[in-house]
Amino acid sequence: MAMILKESAITSKKSPMEVLRPTLIRIGERIYRKNFIQEQSCQNEEEEDFYTGPGDCADEPCDAFTVEETERGFQCKLKAPSPLYKYIIGKKGETKKRLEMETRTSISIPKPGMEGEIVITGQQRSGVISAQTRIDVLLESFRKKQPFTHFLSFALNQLEIQEKFLKFKEEVLEKCSKDRGVSSSLFQNPAKLHLTLGTLVLLNEQEIQKACEILQRCKEDFIDKIIGGKPLPVEMTGIEYMNDDPAMMDVLYAKVCMKDGSDKLQVIADRLMEHFVSSGLMIKEWDRVKLHATVMNTLFRKDPNGEERNYINIGKSPFKERESFDGRNIMKLFENFYFGELQLNSVHLSERFSTDTSGYYATSGQLTFS
Repeated sequence: MAMILKESAITSKKSPMEVLRPTLIRIGERIYRKNFIQEQSCQNEEEEDFYTGPGDCADEPCDAFTVEETERGFQCKLKAPSPLYKYIIGKKGETKKRLEMETRTSISIPKPGMEGEIVITGQQRSGVISAQTRIDVLLESFRKKQPFTHFLSFALNQLEIQEKFLKFKEEVLEKCSKDRGVSSSLFQNPAKLHLTLGTLVLLNEQEIQKACEILQRCKEDFIDKIIGGKPLPVEMTGIEYMNDDPAMMDVLYAKVCMKDGSDKLQVIADRLMEHFVSSGLMIKEWDRVKLHATVMNTLFRKDPNGEERNYINIGKSPFKERESFDGRNIMKLFENFYFGELQLNSVHLSERFSTDTSGYYATSGQLTFS
């Protein structure tokens, strides 16, 4: 029996089809139905108590948990990164106490900062299953609210590209510096030019290792078949902006495409995203990866080391308001600017807010094509 997931929502009438065919959510290897009900939103997500509904101990997922029978009843174990323990414990331990009371179980959680297994024990199998289901939903809910820690990237910082980028920056400032909001602080660090394929929340070494293993499997599963162990010849040419109004730009990016006009780069990017989404380490933002290399970003105005933010509500930007810039003249003068061509030979598991000896992001792992 699928459990009911609660989420805060504005009261609205659901269509019969939405009721008969609710959205399915994958959490790890399990699938749940998502049913919409009204609920008051909490102000402090760090300490809010988690409530899953009446304690009927019948919140079984669509597939079976691994529950061991012991001399004292039943037991199951699950792994969770230590930064998420606090969400299971709750303010003054209230969340944990409520879970234990409503599911008639005992929940053992490792000490803060220590990696280990969460152990659930109880007299009834259904109670143990209910507790694990609720903890899984709780962890997944708060994982989605964590700022990303890593991202998959193609480095675009080859010397030729950096030189052309600096020429682009010089000419833009020479010809457009009087346009509203345009300044040198908007430009990307040339050593960190890159394509982002997707962002990840990796909260401990085990999750980083898992991401590295998935990356290597992708090479065997499909990348070698697509490119035959050779680098991808691409060109970086032309610019485009993210929003609808060129007079109110926040992000300006360079377009990257295959030199031969094929869709190999897009296919590899999309399939990498699909593999990581199915693993539970990445949240799907769009149906397809948007291949773009940020060259100007208003986030850089206040933070020279600022990273590209997600386009969905994951984590919280430290800047509530961004001062846009008027990019109409930039588009008119540089729409077809040619940054150069390069060979893409590796995908990096890049660490956010980091720098290696080359000036690029530090790498937790990488996949090499040739």
